[in-house]
Amino acid sequence: MFDLYGRGWQMLEGGFVTIQLCLSVLPFMIIIGLLGASAKLSSFRVLRVIGESYTVIIRGIPELLVILLIYFGGTIAIQNLAEWLSGEETRVDIPAFWSGVAALALVQGAFASEVFRAAMQSIPVGQIEAATACGMTPRQIFLRIKLPQLWRFALPGLNNLFQVLIKDTALISVVGVEEIMRKAAIGAGTEKAPFTFYLVAMLMFLAFTTISLFVFNRLEKRAARGIARA
Repeated sequence: MFDLYGRGWQMLEGGFVTIQLCLSVLPFMIIIGLLGASAKLSSFRVLRVIGESYTVIIRGIPELLVILLIYFGGTIAIQNLAEWLSGEETRVDIPAFWSGVAALALVQGAFASEVFRAAMQSIPVGQIEAATACGMTPRQIFLRIKLPQLWRFALPGLNNLFQVLIKDTALISVVGVEEIMRKAAIGAGTEKAPFTFYLVAMLMFLAFTTISLFVFNRLEKRAARGIARA
């Protein structure tokens, strides 16, 4: 049952692509989440409306649809822009990998913005008031008071989001990225052994989520060390 018909290395290659996807999405997810949370908590109404609209729209659309819209719509938009700038017909192809990264970053960024918003609101108000009384600017308060403590409150939520992100990479196979699910589908169709290949894919995803869970749990414990002693 576990005979992969000589396609074991291909499945490992798919696993490597899955890891690349996750690590590529993660920094963008964090940046978008921080920007979204800052916008939601802003004193400017326009920024609050933009932040809320972004999360409501993205969280209300199936992730698969977001991937398809960015892959096909992004190609059309960039192609039209290139033709407008050059004045002649131009063909532009967006790499499927980076289309997937952009789509997952937008989707996970919307959820991350809620995680960071809750984390920001968990910081004691007294600290912010004390920093303001000392004459610190909003930028200084964010960099010196909020940001250092933010991760301690946000890590549990980011842990859950990263578990979801690992599993969501399977959706990128629809635009041709040869990650785990794509490799499994190719092997299952070619060798007529769907159960074997999909079982291996399941075990690979389970291994990745287990490892990431262990890493994040260690980070959470490290971030809470001083608090636990106090």
